[in-house]
Amino acid sequence: MRRKEEQNRSGVCIVTDQNGDKLVVISKIIFKGKRNISWKQIEYYLSQYEQRMIEISETGDIVCIGKEFADEFTGSIYTRNLRGGLARAKANMSQAVPEMIEIACHRRWNRDFDQKHGKRAERGWYRFDTRFALPILGETGETMRYNVYRAVVIIRCAANGRLYLYDIQNIKKETGNPSWT
Repeated sequence: MRRKEEQNRSGVCIVTDQNGDKLVVISKIIFKGKRNISWKQIEYYLSQYEQRMIEISETGDIVCIGKEFADEFTGSIYTRNLRGGLARAKANMSQAVPEMIEIACHRRWNRDFDQKHGKRAERGWYRFDTRFALPILGETGETMRYNVYRAVVIIRCAANGRLYLYDIQNIKKETGNPSWT
């Protein structure tokens, strides 16, 4: 049985699915468009999260959202290569970044390969799994069902010991149970 756990901002809530896994449900599509997504508009939208600190409920880790997050989220090579539904999914997930961090799970650590990020990621990277759902709208704008997606939250471990949100990548639509109602 699905139950609502928490209602945050308008249109975003955290629920538990029938398997006991947490899921962020985003009920409004604010970044619409058939062809092009305005990543500059999304970068501006994401700036509202700067300087926020969010606790990951599974581990108790505190993650800071710095100024570089919005730029990386919208301008990374991964984002530039996204097309179609996955690009729209990444654009609209921006509404629920704090909730997606909060429910992140399955922490794993990687070193900073080739010291690409130097002191900024001196202690390596954490990767967490997260899930979110976006509505499928009917012709008149009513919600017919939700598509469920998985993603990886990438967190930079800085030399000062703080954790910084870097990007959210590897978005995949769930195929075993692709919709949530």
